[in-house]
Amino acid sequence: MQGKTKFIKRIYSAKELNEIETALKCLGSDTKYDVTTFCLYRLITTILVFALTILLIDSGYIYAPFIAIGYYYLFYYVNITKKISQRNQRLEHQALYFFEILTLTLESGRNLENALIVTCNNVDSEISNEFKSALDEMKFGKSLIEALGDLKNRISSDIIGNIILNIIQTNRFGNSILDTLYNEVDFLRQKELLTTKERINKIPNKVSIISVLFIVPLILVLILGPYLIEFIS
Repeated sequence: MQGKTKFIKRIYSAKELNEIETALKCLGSDTKYDVTTFCLYRLITTILVFALTILLIDSGYIYAPFIAIGYYYLFYYVNITKKISQRNQRLEHQALYFFEILTLTLESGRNLENALIVTCNNVDSEISNEFKSALDEMKFGKSLIEALGDLKNRISSDIIGNIILNIIQTNRFGNSILDTLYNEVDFLRQKELLTTKERINKIPNKVSIISVLFIVPLILVLILGPYLIEFIS
């Protein structure tokens, strides 16, 4: 493993490796890659694509560099960029319910840490698991603010990141955390409503595309079918 790590460090700059590591953390704790494995797979598969292009395509030596470079960046997009985007959408969708429960728990008189524990134990979702990880880190000596700060770095969603940042600042300066959460929950409700409206507005376009692809050709066949049969006869 150390040999692979040294090999990767020779090829990638420290800055690029740090950026990849940060992006991989944003995929969540269940990601199958670490930095070394990701970079190694990316290099090996790119070399294979390059070699196969030369072997299987006429004049492949001309296209191979372009195809390999395209694959190299596509590998990052498919395995990191796209998955982070999908994960952010899931987390933002789950955030409304999670923070509603957290707000209700705080209203019962519990402090933030106990409220988070109760909420995480009663909400089964990906965002809840992330907060559980933050709470577990506190068992190893981190403060609540430090654990939430690390949690913010593991979630690339600007919306959830801002909520966590507001919670950290409110807890640090002793302001009313309930007022902060009321505002954040209202914002999440509005966002969820706008997202739902956006999906509804896209339905006519999808129906139109389906009509053009399937229904219109069928109608044309029904109308022109008798004439085609007569012409062929």
